[in-house]
Amino acid sequence: MITPTRTSRTDEPASALLGTLAAQGASGALSTEAGIVYLAAGHVVHVESALTPDIGDLLTHSGALPPDGWWEAIDEAGRDCRVGRQLVDNGHLAAGALELCHLGALFDAAYFVLSHDGPALRFRPGAAHWLGAVRAVPVEGVLRESRRRRELLHRIWPEPAIDLAPLARVPGTDPADLPTRRGRTLAQVDGVRTAAQIATALACRTFHTLVELRRLAAAGLIAPTVPAPANTPASALAPVPVSAEPGPAPRPTAPDEPDTALLRRLLHALEAL
Repeated sequence: MITPTRTSRTDEPASALLGTLAAQGASGALSTEAGIVYLAAGHVVHVESALTPDIGDLLTHSGALPPDGWWEAIDEAGRDCRVGRQLVDNGHLAAGALELCHLGALFDAAYFVLSHDGPALRFRPGAAHWLGAVRAVPVEGVLRESRRRRELLHRIWPEPAIDLAPLARVPGTDPADLPTRRGRTLAQVDGVRTAAQIATALACRTFHTLVELRRLAAAGLIAPTVPAPANTPASALAPVPVSAEPGPAPRPTAPDEPDTALLRRLLHALEAL
């Protein structure tokens, strides 16, 4: 087996390098402009991106875990990279609930890390995520799910600028009754915020927000204010602190509606693994 070494930026797409690292059984962290993919023995164990909430936000926002329990686990086990195991051992979270949330966060971030498939910046052998081992996913499974999400968004509305550009309401449109999540999403469209910033304001998963934004675009209710350049670095698109103006503040107590189809796919993936 070839021993992976530290790499610097190349022109090789991140997906291709991930395939190479998987074949080598590599462990470490592969950085791209949009986030970081963590590998253990050639499998993906975590993905993080500035364009998506992290697993702590998802657990505490959903009510599955109180914030005090999350930060207690970080303090006690973060340095040892076993935060996930600490949550389960201390009774804060059932193992199955942790696995489901972990897979949801992993696939959510992977979409943004891999959707535009830019070049890898570097690979750090042996680097581990502080969450620790929860559930490993084959690289091909992560790439396949990222493609599926890209194709789904394309079927809803084929304009990818919705993902990255500031969004504005189309003048003169008067939306009829909208589903709750879609109405909350539209209320945050103000001509300044991007999809990632809207998701941050709503404390929702960015991919779910993208689905609603593309549906709003397909209905002719919103449009990009300016096209996002094809070579825009992801670092320039990271969420920034957003004030309550000019859009209304979201209701913090309203949890994000569950995506039952996604939960079924995650359960099937767990059973297969």
